[in-house]
Parts: sequence; C-alpha cells; structure tokens
Amino acid sequence: MLSIGESLLLFAAISESILGTIGNGFIGIVYCIDCVKNKKLSMIGFILTGLATSRICLIWLIIIDGFMKIFSPDIYIFSGLIDCVSYLWVIICQLNIWLSTSLSIFYLLKIAHFSHHIFLWLKGRINRVLPLLMGTLFLYWLLIFPQIVKIINSKSTENKNITLYLSKPPREFLIHQFLFNLGSIIFFTLTLITCILLMVSLWKHQRQMRENFTGSRDQSTAAHMRAMKIVLSFIILFVLYFIGIAIEISCLTVPQNKLLFIFGMTTATIYPCGHTFILILGNSQLKQASWRFLQQLKCW
Repeated sequence: MLSIGESLLLFAAISESILGTIGNGFIGIVYCIDCVKNKKLSMIGFILTGLATSRICLIWLIIIDGFMKIFSPDIYIFSGLIDCVSYLWVIICQLNIWLSTSLSIFYLLKIAHFSHHIFLWLKGRINRVLPLLMGTLFLYWLLIFPQIVKIINSKSTENKNITLYLSKPPREFLIHQFLFNLGSIIFFTLTLITCILLMVSLWKHQRQMRENFTGSRDQSTAAHMRAMKIVLSFIILFVLYFIGIAIEISCLTVPQNKLLFIFGMTTATIYPCGHTFILILGNSQLKQASWRFLQQLKCW
C-alpha cells in the first residue's frame, strides 16, 4: 500500500502524463491537418510533429517504467522488460533531445542577425541543417550503440541484480552513464550555445535600435523574446528531467524508498508535459488553433 504522500505524487505524475499526451497530441493533429491542406509538411511542422510524437512516447515510458518498478519490481527485473526499456530509453531520449536542438537551431537561423559568413551560409541553407543534424545523430548511434548493447547485456548476465550493477566502482558506473547520455550531452550543449547566440543577437539588435533613436518594440525584438523563452524553458525543464532521472537511478539501491522514487518520476515528467504548452503559447499557429478549439468547446 502507498502512503498519502506517495499517492498524491503518483496522482500528480499521472495527471502530468495525461496533460502532456493531450498537449503533444494537439500539436501533432494541428500540423497533420496543415499538411493535408497544403499537401506538404513545413520544416517547423516536421520538427514539432516529431517532437510531439517522441514526447508522448517518453511520457508513457517514464510512467510505465515507474509503475513496474513500484508495483512489480521482481517481475520487471527478471522478465527481460528492463532490457527493452533500456533500449527504448536511449533511442527515445536521444531522438527527443535531437528534435529539441533542431528546433532551437531553426529559431536561431530564422530570427537571429549576424554578419559572420558561416552563419549566413547556414541561414541560406536552413533546409540542409536538419539532415546534417540527423546524420550526426545516426553517426552517434553507429559509434555508441554497440557499447550500450554490451552494457545492457552485462546487466543481464549479472542475474538482473541492479544493486550489484550500481555497486560497481564509481569510475565504471560513471563511464556507463556517460555513454548512455553522450548524445544528450552533445545536443544539450548545442542548445546552450543557441540560447547564448540568441541573447547576443537580441542585445546587438536592441543596441542598434537605441542608436537609431527607436524606442519601440519591433517585431524582431518580439520574435527574439519568444524564441528565448522557448529555448530557456527547454533548458530549465530538461535539467529538471535529468534531476528526476538521477533521483530514480539513485533510488534503485534503496527499493523501499518509494516516496523519493515517485518524486523523481513526477519531476522527470514535468519536462515533456510543461514544455509542450510553452511551445503552444509561443507559436502563433498553435496558439490560434488552441483558441479556436477552446471557443468550440465553450459553444458545445
């Protein structure tokens, strides 16, 4: 039986997962309808649809993994499900961070103003940047995935003893975790760089506006601010996601501490749920579609 605190946290995690599924499903439906109407899918539509799909998968992977560890830990460990979840976790998490990074770079190339020839070259070839990032992700999988397979198989040969795995020397454990999250680290670093460049571009634009004695807030400034809110919120929420996952991993050595484990699961679920609604509010097409949908609900 769960305590009151554990039940409340579990209810919060389930509520987040339902809201996140609804929000991400709404994004996917809006751009699928747009694709049918225009008979083509735009770059931003492709990124947001893929991001919404991967986040729905991530949400329910977190929830299902958490429920299995809470209510059926022995069946979960010894049935082989833990191997399937480990593979899915690596693939979905890497795909999610790759799409989020692609969105940040798309905003940077569309909104920022730099005179450097490399930036101008990338800006003129924005439709080729996404396939380049996709190639980088595919190359990462080719290089790292065999090592990940070895790590997961080594856990299987140890009779699924998670405590024994976590009790390995700290250096070996850290190397394993680094390999698991190397792709996320690389793409998250790119997102940080993107956010810094957006700040620099906004600062230069505002300084130019002051020099021209224009104190009004123009469209470029507003676009910079919207993009920075989306990117900064992603950075903050993704850090929370990693904190939640770290709490879950640390709780594997103390199986009876369910309250802390459920808290980690609830914290991790905030990212794929919360950032979705920030995207909807920061995107004019999604915002207008959500407003029309709410008006229809009101009429019904």
